[in-house]
Amino acid sequence: MRAVVTRVDSASVMVGGETVGQIGKGFLVLLGISTADTEAEADKVADRLCGLRVFEDENGKMNLSPDKVGAQMLIVSQFTLYADCSSRRPGFSRAAGGAAAEPLYERCVAKCRERGFTVECGRFGAEMKVSSVNDGPVTLLLDTEEL
Repeated sequence: MRAVVTRVDSASVMVGGETVGQIGKGFLVLLGISTADTEAEADKVADRLCGLRVFEDENGKMNLSPDKVGAQMLIVSQFTLYADCSSRRPGFSRAAGGAAAEPLYERCVAKCRERGFTVECGRFGAEMKVSSVNDGPVTLLLDTEEL
């Protein structure tokens, strides 16, 4: 599982001109799921998201976790994170299909909510417009193969 995590002042996602998810300060998470991923990877990503200490403390150091600053999360499915770009036309054979990916996406969202976070979502499989006001900017890549 891969997640591109951006610290934001605000973020939103629209589907068909309608805002379906919107947050203030927190994380915009683009979440990609591979054909090899299981519930264990979803749990690992959720745990890491909930504990990432990238918010500034009173000394301006990235030292605070999201729960310490009242951060929210906007988690958007992003199958293109598993694109194979070895040719000019990306291939997506490593990206999990909807039937396998959606339950793992939902599990990751649920695990973050269980930890007390407000989590907004995109619409799985939909064509979406994502907007954000990046803070920092701070953008991190989480990959369960490296966690």
